[in-house]
Amino acid sequence: MRQTVVPAPGAEALRALFDAPAPLTIGVEDEFMLLDPETLDLVPRAAEVLAAVADDARFKLELPASQLEIMLPPLSGADGAAAALADARAALVARAAPLARPAALALHPFAATEGRLNTGERHKRIERRYGALARRQLLCALQVHVAVRGAERALAVHDALRGHLPALTALTAAAPFHGGRDTGHASWRPQVADLLPRHGIPPALRTWEAYAEALRPLPEPGQWWWDVRPHPLYGTLEVRAADAQASVEDAEAVIAVVHALVAWLAERHDAGEPLPVSATAPLAADRAAAARAGLVAELTDPDTGERAPARERLAALLAALAPVAARLGGGRGLARARAIVAAGGIPARHRAVAAAGGLRALAADVADGFAPLARG
Repeated sequence: MRQTVVPAPGAEALRALFDAPAPLTIGVEDEFMLLDPETLDLVPRAAEVLAAVADDARFKLELPASQLEIMLPPLSGADGAAAALADARAALVARAAPLARPAALALHPFAATEGRLNTGERHKRIERRYGALARRQLLCALQVHVAVRGAERALAVHDALRGHLPALTALTAAAPFHGGRDTGHASWRPQVADLLPRHGIPPALRTWEAYAEALRPLPEPGQWWWDVRPHPLYGTLEVRAADAQASVEDAEAVIAVVHALVAWLAERHDAGEPLPVSATAPLAADRAAAARAGLVAELTDPDTGERAPARERLAALLAALAPVAARLGGGRGLARARAIVAAGGIPARHRAVAAAGGLRALAADVADGFAPLARG
C-alpha cells in the first residue's frame, strides 16, 4: 500500500525557523489517558471527550483512542506553565464527566497492552505503516518545548542536552507497572516507545544540513521521535524524555528542570564554552539503566566523565541549575524536583499505593491527582 509522504524542510528553512522565536519561552504538551469512571480501565472515548470541549483549543487527539493531550501556548516560566496546566486539567475534569476520568499515567497499570487508535488520517497512516506496534503505543509523556532563538545556538544546545537525557529519565520515571504486573523497572514506557523507530537517544546533529538530510526519508518530519529534537514545525527544542506526571506539582518540576537546563546550556554556549557532545551508544546504555533502576542507576556526568548514582548526578545538576531556575520562575518547580529525588522517586510512591490497595487503587490515585480541583 502506498504511503503518504510529507516533505521535510531543507537546511536553510530550518535555520530561519530556529532564528525566529522569542528566546526561552516554553510550551508544554501534557498527554493523559481516559479511564472508565467505574472500572478505571482504558476507555476509547477520546473523540467524544474532545467533542465535549470542542470550543477549547487546548485539547487535541493523540494516536490512541483512549488518550488526549493538552497543548499550552508559549509561556515565560515554569510557574506560569503550572498555573495554565492546572487550569486546563481542571476544565477537562469538569467537562469530561461522565464520559471518562482523565489520568496522567505514563502506562496504564493493568489494561490490555494493545488498543484502538484514533481514526484521523495521520493516525491511519501510522497504523498502516507500523500495524500492531502502533496499537501498543498506549503511553503518555510530558513534552516540554523551549525556544532557544539562534539556529547554531539551538543545535549546540541540542547536541549537549543529549548527555543529560538519562538523568531526566531517572528523575521522571513513573511507570513501574504494565499489563497487570510489576515490570521491575522504574519506567517501562521506554520499552514500549522503542518498539517504533527513532526513539531514545538521538544522534548528535552538528549541522542543519545533517538534520535536513536525516528528516528527508521520513514519512513525516514529525516522526523524528527521539527524546530530544529540534521541532521541525515550531522552531523549539522539544524534550520528550519525561513520563507523564500524575500531578501538576510533579509536572511543574519537570518543566522547571528542562527550562533551566536549556537556558544553562545556552548561557554556557554564549560564553564561548565548548559544550560536551557525548557518544550515543554509552548514553543509550545509561538511559536503559535509568529506566530500569531509576535514581540508583549509575550514570555518567557529561561534563566530567565520572560515574555516580542518578540521585547524586541529579543533586549536582539541580544545584547548578538553581540560579538559572530562580531567574526564570522555576524555583518552586526545582524544589519539587529535589523533593522527588529525596523521596526516592515516583516509582516507590506507585508501588506503595499498589501494595496497599492493588492496581485499581493506583489508577484511582493517579486520576485523583490529575487536577487540583479534582482532589477529594
